Amino acid sequence: MTAYVLTVQCTSRRGIVAAITTYLSEQGCNITDASQFDDELTGQFFTRITFRSETGASLAALRDGFAAVADPFGMTWAIDDGAHRMKVLLMVSNFGHCLNDLLYRWKIGALPVDIVGVVSNHLTYQKVVVNHDLPFHHIKVTKENKPEAEKRLLNLVDESGAELVVLARYMQVLSDAFCQRMSGRIINIHHSFLPSFKGANPYKQAYERGVKLIGATAHYVTADLDEGPIIEQDIVRITHAQSAEDYVSLGRDVEAQVLSRAIHAHIHHRVFQNGNKTVVFPASPGSYASERMG
Repeated sequence: MTAYVLTVQCTSRRGIVAAITTYLSEQGCNITDASQFDDELTGQFFTRITFRSETGASLAALRDGFAAVADPFGMTWAIDDGAHRMKVLLMVSNFGHCLNDLLYRWKIGALPVDIVGVVSNHLTYQKVVVNHDLPFHHIKVTKENKPEAEKRLLNLVDESGAELVVLARYMQVLSDAFCQRMSGRIINIHHSFLPSFKGANPYKQAYERGVKLIGATAHYVTADLDEGPIIEQDIVRITHAQSAEDYVSLGRDVEAQVLSRAIHAHIHHRVFQNGNKTVVFPASPGSYASERMG
């Protein structure tokens, strides 16, 4: 039986869950997991339901039928094939820890996506990418050619069919137009020292101030630099005995882990944008292994 994922967001009101579950039951579907959340502040309702069709109903038929359920509630919704491997385009500059981590996870099957290529404004990781039998695209970015470079990037997104763009320490600012076109489909990772320690060598700045926590933040990219809706964060504690180099090493580790978890949440449809923040449903007990392997 094919597994499907239903995601719904709408204004909270009575009868939503009843309408959804009644429809699935009438279509011969068995719910295997369900999460829901009512945001009392915004008045929004969110739910993610995984189910299997015991009658062999097609994805197209399920979608067509659900439209009549969704319309009266004004739902923003989707039904996705749980086995679908999302097409992902990675972008990197000169720091390769997140790229290497993602490539390793992808290679061993722990990141169930189809990587359609890697874009970089440098040649530093060309050999690494090519050795993974993946397309490498060098798009040099300067102040003078930035519009042309971004046009090439947009063409690449269209040609590759990329459904998600991951900035794996890509150190170039994307234009407002690009961010708007790819809204909800670009994930970025950075250290969590902002706004205290900006610019070059943030870890050195943190060391000099005796910071005791190092963190990382993964978020959706918006026109507001580094201020998009947060998907995932984590921290690691440090002590006075650790050096500035230790800060950097620990920071790289936590960045790689946070980015991987954010991608997992996105590709498995567990993230909902809720204004300037997100609703992120956790992986259900016993489901993490199946999420990892697709």
